[in-house]
Amino acid sequence: MKNSIILKKELQRIDGRGYKSYKDLQGEYDFKDYILSIDYVQGDPFASPSRLRIIINKNKAGFPEDLISEYYKKVAVSDFLTRLFYFNINKFSEKIFSSGKSGLIAISRCPQEILERTSIIINRDNIEARFYVGFPAKGRTVLARELEKILYNVIPSIVENTLIYKNINKAKVIDRVKLVQDQEYIRSEITKRGLIAFIANGSILPRESGVSQKPLKNALPFKSPKSLEVEINIPNRGLIKGMGIKKGVTLIVGGGYHGKSTLLNALELGVYNHVEGDGREFVITDNTAVKVRAEDGRSIKNTDISLFIDNLPNGKDTIRFTTENASGSTSQAANIVEAIESKSTVLLIDEDTSATNFMIRDDLMQRLVSKEKEPITPFIEIVRPLYSQKDISTILVIGSSGDYFDVADCVIQMDNYEAKDVTKEAKSLMRGEINKRIGGKNTKININFNRKLQKGTIESTYKGVKIKTMGLSNININNENIDLRAVEQIVDNEQLNAIGFIMKYIEDNMMGKDLSLEQAVTEAYKEIEINGLISIDTIKGGSGSMSLPRKQEIMAAYNRYRNLKINK
Repeated sequence: MKNSIILKKELQRIDGRGYKSYKDLQGEYDFKDYILSIDYVQGDPFASPSRLRIIINKNKAGFPEDLISEYYKKVAVSDFLTRLFYFNINKFSEKIFSSGKSGLIAISRCPQEILERTSIIINRDNIEARFYVGFPAKGRTVLARELEKILYNVIPSIVENTLIYKNINKAKVIDRVKLVQDQEYIRSEITKRGLIAFIANGSILPRESGVSQKPLKNALPFKSPKSLEVEINIPNRGLIKGMGIKKGVTLIVGGGYHGKSTLLNALELGVYNHVEGDGREFVITDNTAVKVRAEDGRSIKNTDISLFIDNLPNGKDTIRFTTENASGSTSQAANIVEAIESKSTVLLIDEDTSATNFMIRDDLMQRLVSKEKEPITPFIEIVRPLYSQKDISTILVIGSSGDYFDVADCVIQMDNYEAKDVTKEAKSLMRGEINKRIGGKNTKININFNRKLQKGTIESTYKGVKIKTMGLSNININNENIDLRAVEQIVDNEQLNAIGFIMKYIEDNMMGKDLSLEQAVTEAYKEIEINGLISIDTIKGGSGSMSLPRKQEIMAAYNRYRNLKINK
């Protein structure tokens, strides 16, 4: 390994030369207190920035072992350090005179959610920080003196104030670990109590705006109805009270703009832990919960939607249903079946983003159009058997159809953002007609999930596999786009990066094992659990830009990939 003095001499040697001279710097350099690894150098100043790592021995970093001794603690500390590194980039950066992306220093920008990342990795011996630097240039001429400022002034200051425990705010990092410990405790506790969600009293659910996940200032704090209130004694904050949502069928009702969708949105993101100050720190949802909606135009490959759609006029097979352009009702049927296939036990549905003819068909319409003429079995007839036969719960925002009162276990009314338990009132309005209809049909839940993933789903070109992501909604694999706009529980672009790499990892390592789609994704998850998220990164030196998605989002990406090769 070379030392930092040699690196400085190399910088002096290439100063003023062509930009590709920067390639000579690749390698590891001993900076005494840490190792600087230059893993990849960009081809020109306008290309994606160069990838670097800081590798520091855990003894030198000085983090107490009990602070990073368990998985959730490592995730909490890594998340904290990533945010601190990001802050310190702005604090310690110097003015760099250059063109293009020259002089840029960047690391993952974390959302409100706390995720496993590859930006900061804590392993048995070391702590690694993975980040980007735009190597400075004037035109395409090396500005080595400007890079020297970054490598010898800026980065050492960032390292000193980010990765050395004695120099950071110890109370804050300890509080982050305690927060995540409390959140994980609530997750385990709601499972034991037969709950699928918990919303703590005092939570701030409304967001600042449609494009911001920060809490709305002066918003009304959430308060549980007394009839639904539960108490949980958590390890660090002691007794906490809030609304517990039990397994079964729960409706969220109320007038427009009274907070129905706001509550559902908090619940759908409650599958993740959140940072302090978010307002939803203690909104905890079963971590398999999936938000389901209609999704016109999506592709479907060999999915069994016969539970909802059967006896099509054209005789098309709905047990192995395939289409390149699904309708609203067909797509929602597939989305529910695929959520169940991914081992989700909680469905989250908003009437506003659902297909009307999929959700309900009233008595008048049933009298006019006989069952033999209508291939769609509405969700209202399936939601109860899903729970009674398969233990799959549903939380449904509904504002236009009281028929769902018949099949509900709990009805929560949002009235000016105040939650009220109106189950008794809702039930008193019903005559039991829907339950009679459902009981007379004796529906059996039987879905075929044995879809086998086939080799060639991710095809490698002569240049390998090219993966690009755009925002929170698109993954592009070899110029084939996967549209994930309707997969609403993706919160970070770097989850999309990870999904792309996981799909490639499965193609390279799981084919020929006769695995179903769910089994293949589960096997990839086992690899990540054992060796970390970085283990599925196929880029030399690491991409430094992945955060862990759930199994549900990985399978959602496969199911929307038009090149998916699968059979039954």
